[in-house]
Amino acid sequence: MMRVRVRAMSLVGVGLVLLSLACLGGTGEDAPVVREGGGLPGAEPPTPELQQRLQQALVAEGDGYVPRTRHVLEDGSPRYSNRLLLESSPYLRQHAHNPVNWYPWGQEAFETARRLRRPILLSIGYSTCHWCHVMEEESFEDEEIAAFLNGHYVAIKVDREERPDIDAIYMQAVQLLVGRGGWPMTTWLTPDGEPFFGGTYFPARDGDRGTRKGFLSLLEEMEGIYRDQPQQVAARAKEITLRVRQSLIPEAGSSLPGEQSLGKAMQTYTSTFDSEEGGLNQAPKFPSTFPVRFVLREWKRTGRSNYRDMAALTLTKMANGGIHDQLGGGFHRYSTDRRWLVPHFEKMLYDNALLAAAYLEGFRATGNPRFATIVEQTLDYALREMMSPEGGFYSATDADSLTPSGEREEGWFFSWTPAELKGTLGEGDAALFGARYGVSPGGNFEGRSVLHVTKSVEQVRTATDLSVDDVQSTLARARSALYDARASRPAPLRDEKILTAWNGLMISALARAGFALDRQDYLDQAARTARFVLSDLRSDGRLLRSYHDGRARFNGYLDDYASLIGALLDLYESTGEIVWFQEAVGLQKVLDQRYWDPASAGYFMTSDDHEQLLTREKPAYDGAVPSGNSLALMNLVRLHALTLNDAYRARAMRQLRFFGDRLQRYPTGLSEMLLALQFQLDDPLEVIIVTAGDRAQAKAFMDVLRETYLPAAVVSMVTEGEELQSHAEWLPPIARKTARGGRATAYVCRQGVCRLPVTDAQQFALELTTPLEAGVASDPEK
Repeated sequence: MMRVRVRAMSLVGVGLVLLSLACLGGTGEDAPVVREGGGLPGAEPPTPELQQRLQQALVAEGDGYVPRTRHVLEDGSPRYSNRLLLESSPYLRQHAHNPVNWYPWGQEAFETARRLRRPILLSIGYSTCHWCHVMEEESFEDEEIAAFLNGHYVAIKVDREERPDIDAIYMQAVQLLVGRGGWPMTTWLTPDGEPFFGGTYFPARDGDRGTRKGFLSLLEEMEGIYRDQPQQVAARAKEITLRVRQSLIPEAGSSLPGEQSLGKAMQTYTSTFDSEEGGLNQAPKFPSTFPVRFVLREWKRTGRSNYRDMAALTLTKMANGGIHDQLGGGFHRYSTDRRWLVPHFEKMLYDNALLAAAYLEGFRATGNPRFATIVEQTLDYALREMMSPEGGFYSATDADSLTPSGEREEGWFFSWTPAELKGTLGEGDAALFGARYGVSPGGNFEGRSVLHVTKSVEQVRTATDLSVDDVQSTLARARSALYDARASRPAPLRDEKILTAWNGLMISALARAGFALDRQDYLDQAARTARFVLSDLRSDGRLLRSYHDGRARFNGYLDDYASLIGALLDLYESTGEIVWFQEAVGLQKVLDQRYWDPASAGYFMTSDDHEQLLTREKPAYDGAVPSGNSLALMNLVRLHALTLNDAYRARAMRQLRFFGDRLQRYPTGLSEMLLALQFQLDDPLEVIIVTAGDRAQAKAFMDVLRETYLPAAVVSMVTEGEELQSHAEWLPPIARKTARGGRATAYVCRQGVCRLPVTDAQQFALELTTPLEAGVASDPEK
């Protein structure tokens, strides 16, 4: 369990104590009820129309439906139901049978608050958030707390993953109020949606978990302040709203950033690096706080070997730690300690997509085959456990799971005891496996052991009479047997909504790995997922955010477009299929038309026809997921390198200038944008490979590209003839390139100026690694 931290704060002169724990990450006349005698506490029955809709939704769940609540009738049906039963979000539906009269975000909730003159209690979280579950069980399932909420507030639930626009606004408000944020996020609003108080997780009652004031007391106190001091509350809400608006729309920069920003970022990472465990020298440890790809690219740019060593150590330590699922592959959310040992056990799709990409670059930069194995294990996990029948990828799996006694506990599914090993493997193999993966009687997590590599295979071998090969084969059999045994346990809940942005990140990982590791199955799956997203999460040429149970919802956000455009460019470069480039260009046009700020540059999170909220954020920070502006900038510099269309370059330069001051003052806050800055400063190579017919002709060149770490390059593959002509309409640098003498031919260029074409793979490898300025010759056919 995470440590609790108590923070003092005040509102309108009233002292309060907030327990900040989070997942790091009137009259009630409309209150719904489904069963006779089961009305929501403190609320009156629903309207007949709502009653009918709720009953129909409950019937549609079928006879085997198990409601997620402790409030059930003798026949197992839920005692309470609320409007969230009508929603598609798995997170909202988790709360559908709370005794709280929840509303989804929408006009109905705000109109009700205005009509009843009540404050709004806004609760934001996500389905795999451990502390969201804790607050649900302690507070939102509590009938006394629910009764007070239902009688004095309008309560709104929001899934932050479906509505990042809402989450960003009120997260900023909470951070301004208490100095930190997290989920669950709990915010008090006026009926106009303006925040006047907030926090994260609150224990239910005074004294719980060591806090002075619990959630119920805060509800009572804030309702009293809202009722008795309306002018002070209104003034406070206006003040906070103004500060939120100012902080979510950054000021435009005045100068272009340069190598100084890259050097300043590396200085920060070097000075805070954990030389023993990798990553930053802190706890908890998030993989995203030490951007491995940036550090590797700085090694490539500068030649400083210690940078590559820092990245390699971090990748190795994460792979050995409990944050890495040693049986099933993939990575958990973050480590609660500096050793990457005990994780927060949820698994997020975006983490695994980004880590697969990081390990792939680690493999290409170092040649360490274990990093390639981690890439494959991570992607295979996603393909096996996270893929929908339609071809999209689900969002996440929970940190919590059920124990044999029926209690929900964090991490039980993934942890082991010596007795459990022995029961599955037998005494000898259990001892060998336990020695390798640190399974001990006392455990390392609440009496159980999180698997992590504690001894090398050679160290394990010395305690036996087995050979290294025998030890490795025994460990492989044991991992397989334990994975199968683990599969018989109640699995953590899986959030089966499909998000465009996160699927874009996974498409990118699959496409890059498919090319670099020569895995056609990964390329095929990347294409399948891309087709699904473009078909089922797009309407009238515009992307949608979320898909669940056959239904796509919500306008796409900046990160949906930027992630998918980047993925389509990766698919194009990995396969040479022009359709992916064409789709990327089409989406880029929508992004430029609907999201770009023509006045001062940069992209807004939301489109120009989006629902009007308190403000229109322009993302300017890279967290666990890269910001849409960082991804969009990389897309622009890649599009320019592929097409030499100066409109892309001009927009990219405006984007860089807008964020230039931030990149110079605090470059690590935009770590993903630094990749685009590196790419632009390196004046990327343009590699064009032309074949006379069968693409197999180019295999030798492809093998050279797979073996060469080229982070600042774009690649086009095309067949001579009609295909080349049609591709050249979209990518002018391809025009007039030929396959010399009927052989596959490679062109290495920079800004359209090319070396003489080569047909020999060894010469091609030399061309890629020799500075282009030496011996540059203009292509006679250009």
